[in-house]
Amino acid sequence: MVMHCPNCGVETSKTASYCAACGNKLGNESRDTSSPAPQPGFSSRINDPAFARYVKNANRWSGIFSIVLAAVAVIGFYIAGEVGTEMDNPESLYIGLGIGGMFLAIAFFQIMGRRRSKTWDGTVKDKKIKEKTRRVQYGDDISYEDYLEYSVIVVSDSGKKHVIRHENSDVCYNYYKIGDRVRHHGGLNSYEKYDKTGDLIIFCNACGTLCDINDDYCSRCKCPLLK
Repeated sequence: MVMHCPNCGVETSKTASYCAACGNKLGNESRDTSSPAPQPGFSSRINDPAFARYVKNANRWSGIFSIVLAAVAVIGFYIAGEVGTEMDNPESLYIGLGIGGMFLAIAFFQIMGRRRSKTWDGTVKDKKIKEKTRRVQYGDDISYEDYLEYSVIVVSDSGKKHVIRHENSDVCYNYYKIGDRVRHHGGLNSYEKYDKTGDLIIFCNACGTLCDINDDYCSRCKCPLLK
């Protein structure tokens, strides 16, 4: 059975308590008795092989995507140099090589960032909402747009500050409370709450999809939900 969220219009289950797209409360407070309620504690489901596969696939697709973009940049600028529309080769080819190298470097640092990230525990110390403005340029037209930045400040047990930021969305901001104990999972670069009792939503620690607390697996990536 399905219904549509009155806030965003996205189709969702009639048993869902919160919309999986925008986090809007749907008014269904009942729990699915076939799925046990979450208990305090960090979930041992993080050891499921699905998470290791997810990280491996993410690294592989980052590499493939960067190689494709680099090849397109090099070939495109080489052809442009041969045609001689604005500049000739080898200058045009050098620019293509530089842009292609930039794509490869971005993918390299993303992959290394996942491999070097560590698992650590911490506490939510503060939450902030800031009104910000940014400069937007479309061709020769320049404009400015306002947005809200929602921040959750987490301090690790070693004393290092980490900030979870979202623009124009307070779902994550409302999900965490000051004083919550959290665990950052290395490789996934995601956070898990220690106490999920009373929660009606849960974030997938692999892809970040917002899920109903009654679900056992993420509807998007099929990884286990840590509850």
